[in-house]
Amino acid sequence: MEHTCHPEAAHHSPQAKKNMISRLSRIEGQIRGISRMIDNDVYCDDVLHQFMAVDAALKGVKNQLLEAHMKSCVVEQIRDGRDEVIDELLVTIKKMTK
Repeated sequence: MEHTCHPEAAHHSPQAKKNMISRLSRIEGQIRGISRMIDNDVYCDDVLHQFMAVDAALKGVKNQLLEAHMKSCVVEQIRDGRDEVIDELLVTIKKMTK
């Protein structure tokens, strides 16, 4: 995966972007489905299972992006002497794990 990251922008490979956008589009569809389920008075347990599926899908995309960020953006900034990226990353990870 080729990246050239700067503190204000990330540049992901076309394939990585396509993959993340595709996954997010499926998640959007799942959210619309949940709205329809609620509107149609579908049994709450079934709706909750769909929410869990969305949570898992979002977690997958977040983890994919975090991994790409660490392997490219963070490494590149450290190599450029911008070690403050570690503190930024730690804050982000703490927020993600709440």
